[in-house]
Amino acid sequence: DEFNKLVTDYQESRWEGSEMSGGKLCEIIYTIIRGYVDGAIPDRHIRGPSNMVMALTAMEQAPATFGRPIRIQIPRIMIGLYELRNNRGVGHAGGDVTPNHMDATYIIATSRWLMAELIRVFHAVDIDQATSAVELLTAREVPMIWSVNGVRRVLDTKLSVKEMTLLLLHASGTCTVKQLTEWIEYSTSSMFVTRIVRPGHKERIWDYNENDKTVTLSSAGAALAESILRR
Repeated sequence: DEFNKLVTDYQESRWEGSEMSGGKLCEIIYTIIRGYVDGAIPDRHIRGPSNMVMALTAMEQAPATFGRPIRIQIPRIMIGLYELRNNRGVGHAGGDVTPNHMDATYIIATSRWLMAELIRVFHAVDIDQATSAVELLTAREVPMIWSVNGVRRVLDTKLSVKEMTLLLLHASGTCTVKQLTEWIEYSTSSMFVTRIVRPGHKERIWDYNENDKTVTLSSAGAALAESILRR
């Protein structure tokens, strides 16, 4: 579940969300490998150790029978992942680096490796089979929304204008009519309001504020956007 949340945030250009999920994923994976070595994996109340780096480093002291992936490789990979979550302006206010696409891309690639390695180790399959299993968990991590030169573009040009509007609002929450018209490259703002915005307002998939010309996604619209992403 946490892995899929990470991928969804990445697809929607929510870099900070994907980085936060990377940290939570570390805590879950640590609980799994620590519990595996200790002989009991808890099924709830998962909490990370007070000092994740020390706890991961201590995994190297596990008996050699558990193999290098559990003792060394997975923990060392997780140290890098957890470092970005804690010290790149994600986990705390006042961080010196703003969450960005580069960090999020590293985190999602690392998380995919960790997921595949867990499947390979615990289910006794080869790397290709493990990678295929991870592919089945979620769609490839190609962002649906592309941010470029101050504008946002929906990469799937086969979607309808209504679907594109849903995805752009899902990524932003609230947008102006002017923004949506420019991002979708609709002919005119007035036609966009008449043909797309007002009908969607009546359907309650978003709210159109006539005064400030903003469009805000509703919970019903969010559900539709998520169905488009899953599709």
